[in-house]
Amino acid sequence: MPNRILKGRSAEEAAAGFLKKKGYRIIQKNYRTKLGEIDIIAKDKDTFCFIEVKSRHSDKFGSPKESITADKQNRIAKSSLIFLKANKLFDEKSRFDVVALSYPEGKPKIELIKDAFDLGSHFIY
Repeated sequence: MPNRILKGRSAEEAAAGFLKKKGYRIIQKNYRTKLGEIDIIAKDKDTFCFIEVKSRHSDKFGSPKESITADKQNRIAKSSLIFLKANKLFDEKSRFDVVALSYPEGKPKIELIKDAFDLGSHFIY
């Protein structure tokens, strides 16, 4: 298995543990659709959270949160709509969070960004 996949899985496990400590209830990991993937789907109190996990071991290519492009946001948003529709959850509150992991001086730093982005007005369901 390539090293980047192992690092990604490790970051997702660290993020899930971090979220659980923050009171999130993990619903599903690595939710895949034909339109994209959502790293973690969880509930924070009464809100469904679609969570992108990004990690960087250096800032050579920017911070983890800077790497979530508009295209990536659109794929996550479309996948979240598929999840909501499949589970008849359109009346539930939902949002998009990001867990950013960085490793300054080799030590992990985890940052939770709630409401990191939104669907925008061009999504109709």
